[in-house]
Amino acid sequence: MLEHGGRLRAAASRHAIPLEQWLDLSTGINPNGWPVPAVPDRVWQRLPEDGDELRVIARDYYRAPALLPVAGSQAAIQMIPQLRPACRVGIISPGYAEHAAAWSRAGHAVHSLTAEQIDCRIGQLDVLVLIHPNNPTGGRFSREQLLTWRQTLAGRGGWLVLDEAFMDNTPEHSLAPDSTLPGLIVLRSLGKFFGLAGVRVGFVLAEESLLERLNERLGPWAVSGPSRWIACRALQDRQWQQRTRRQLARQAARLARLLQTVGLKPAGGTMLFQWVITPEAKQIHHQLAEHGILTRLFHKPASLRFGLPACPAESDRLQAALQRIRQETCAP
Repeated sequence: MLEHGGRLRAAASRHAIPLEQWLDLSTGINPNGWPVPAVPDRVWQRLPEDGDELRVIARDYYRAPALLPVAGSQAAIQMIPQLRPACRVGIISPGYAEHAAAWSRAGHAVHSLTAEQIDCRIGQLDVLVLIHPNNPTGGRFSREQLLTWRQTLAGRGGWLVLDEAFMDNTPEHSLAPDSTLPGLIVLRSLGKFFGLAGVRVGFVLAEESLLERLNERLGPWAVSGPSRWIACRALQDRQWQQRTRRQLARQAARLARLLQTVGLKPAGGTMLFQWVITPEAKQIHHQLAEHGILTRLFHKPASLRFGLPACPAESDRLQAALQRIRQETCAP
């Protein structure tokens, strides 16, 4: 199992700090997610039905011609590599490590690429996997560049796979409307922007023929009935979505300023996290944990990802802890 953010219980046990006293900034999930109402009893009592309104509502939200609901985009990440024979796969690095792990497990030759290497290596690949915007760097490519790479790959039966888990803040940059083009696969999720990681709802946007093959692999009832019910209502709540985009933009700017104030200028990020490259990443990660604050540590390059504090009090707590760490580090 790969390491991920959000392993709060393990951190609480390791540092002997009660679970309820932690500030978890490790996941990049909206800390003020969509408010889930009570789910009607009838939804719990019936098997999930593919013929409900979820696909129609999701197609409208993503402006996608065709899509398949899945149990979080992680389910698709694990299954999509099994839909084609062994081939050459380029995956952006640093990035969400589950992509490389899934393609490797399925027997493909995986090549880690920096953003700068893609253009010169695209002719040697059958599949290119990008997290867009990237996690943890926040990097993004132009629509024109992405479509050019897709055309190159599709010309020889290849795929461009875009993991758009963090795209909801900036939907104008999404390739969801183009997702029925040959060789383009787009992954979306309700986990990050909507703050609904626990309901395990994601979507694969692609050509109908590929979606049919994937659906056969996943089998019946891939997404639970209550999760489908919640997803429908969250995707339709346009007022909450618009308000939340404005709110997250303010929170992200506040977090970036906070980190810069304590000498940790972000090297990148999105509206849901900030990414800091520093040779002291491991030390700061452990020192913050001693203060009951969990961050996401990366080793290559040595860096930290800070998720958004949920409120000013949490921001103040983070700033105070970082200032204390700086003072202790600089003390003679």
